[in-house]
Order: sequence, then structure tokens, then C-alpha cells
Amino acid sequence: MTRSSIRSTRRRAAFAGALLAAVTLAVTACSSGTSALPGDGGSTAKTDTVFSGAPVAKAALIIPGSTMEKIKKRGKLIVAEALDAPLLSQQDPTDPSKITGFDADLAKLLAIYILGKPNVEIVPPASETREAMLQNGTVDVVFNTYTITPQRATQVDFAGPYFESGLSVAVKSDNKSIKSEKDLDGKNVIVGANTPAVTEVPKVAPKATVTAFGTDPAAVQALIQGRGDAYVQDYTLLASDAASEKQIKVVGQPFTKEPYGIGLPHGDSDFKSFVNNWLKTIQKGGQWGQAWKTTLGTVTDSAIPTPPEIGSVPGS
Repeated sequence: MTRSSIRSTRRRAAFAGALLAAVTLAVTACSSGTSALPGDGGSTAKTDTVFSGAPVAKAALIIPGSTMEKIKKRGKLIVAEALDAPLLSQQDPTDPSKITGFDADLAKLLAIYILGKPNVEIVPPASETREAMLQNGTVDVVFNTYTITPQRATQVDFAGPYFESGLSVAVKSDNKSIKSEKDLDGKNVIVGANTPAVTEVPKVAPKATVTAFGTDPAAVQALIQGRGDAYVQDYTLLASDAASEKQIKVVGQPFTKEPYGIGLPHGDSDFKSFVNNWLKTIQKGGQWGQAWKTTLGTVTDSAIPTPPEIGSVPGS
């Protein structure tokens, strides 16, 4: 993953702790009526917008002897997924059975597609263990802001990309003048030291003054205090920041590209084709857009983005 080392370090520590404790979380729920689904906090509104009417694969698509059939016979989808990533996949500390976020919702939608119900077992990964977890069969899929690269594609397969992150812009919540990176020229722009923003901001805003901070919390605090007009960082990290700090918001769409894929076992072409077809189905049916709107979309003024084209990047 070509992301900020700040976030990587923070997440790696949390994941490692989870692995040492051998944490495995089983999440199950009833799929009928308006029963609350895992991760929705008991909200029937979210059930209606994201999961209600979610597609279920026709029996003919569950090929005998396939990974899909194995999962269906087991009765649950086993997913490598974070438990500490706000708006992506975060565990509710007051109710460990509730996991919320964009990645979490997509994992449930895939489980519904295979099983007819959102039965998901979560195994928290560390960034460096994702390939091994797929190779040794610990998990069926990885939903973990997993950047598609040709090098990784020699060890695992990728469905997607299912989401395209990249550098984005955050401003104070009452800021009306900066709506995207196009409005950064002449502004004081905060960036993380040793992140791609250091070199990318001058490309899109050559007249901007760039001020680097060593940590993400320091950068966020500087923005709140008015020591900069905007903060440029990875979209998903900014979304997490905005979820916990209501004085800031994300504006516009990412202006660099970092495609996230769904990690799959290497060489399983039937399963890859199945998952890619599912992605197309939920994009067309609106579930992908609603999952984004009720998670990452809650901290931005932007409309639902257009999903990236499946198979559009090297390694996918």
C-alpha cells in the first residue's frame, strides 16, 4: 500500500495486538424482514438503503466444487477486515457484534450474495499478513484498503478495483471557498511530512504554500487552529479524521489514484469472476452507492462517486 506511514504504523500496531490475542469475531444476523443487520446499530433505515433487496446469486452461479460452494456449505464468509478503521470497518466498543463502515458493508453484501444472509466472520489482519492469510486459507477474501499492485498480484488475485482512494482535501467545516484541489492555489496547505502530498500539491497548486507536519493528529489540529487553509492527505484517512472531529470536512474527490481491490486466493479464476460479477451487480443495483453514502459519504459534501472500472488497473 502506497499510503502514509503514519496510518500504516497506527493500524499495524492495532492489528498486531488483535492477532496476538487470536481475535476472531463472528458476526451473524437474521436476513428477513426489518431485523437489524450487524454493523447497522439497529437502524432499519440503513437496512432499507443498503441491504434490503440486496442481490442473491442464482443457484447456477454456485459452481459445484468451487470456492463459492465451499462458503455456502460452511454457512459463513470469512473476511480479513479491520476493526479500528472509522467509516471503513470499525467495531463498536459497546457492542462488539456491531461492525460499521464501507468495507464492512461490502463484506456483508458479498455474504448475502453467496449465502442469502449476511453471515460474516472477521479475522483482523496486519498489512504484512494479508497475502499469507489468503495463501493458507485462513480467510476467503480481504476487504482492507488493499491497494492493487502488479507485484502483489503475483501472490494473490484481486477483484475490482472496488474503490479508488488517493490524495484529497480537508477544510474546516465552515469553509465555503475551498471545494476541491482546484481551489488551493495561493492558500496555505498542510501536508503530512514524507507523504505523497509533499510533491503532489505543488503540481495541482503551484502558488500554494506547503507546510508539513510530522503526524496526522498534529496536522488536523493545525487545520482546526487556522494555521492552514486546507489539509491534503489520503482520502480514507481524512474521512476517518472527519468522522471523529466534526470541525473538519472532506471536499471534492481524490485527485490522485490508489485503487483498492478485494484480495482473493491466487489462481482461483472462477471465484474472481464471481466476485467481479457481484461488484457489477451491486454497482448497477445501487447498493454500492448507498454503502458509500452512509459511511464515507457522511463526512464529505460530494455526491456519490462513480465506481472505478473493474479490471482497469494493472494487477486487477
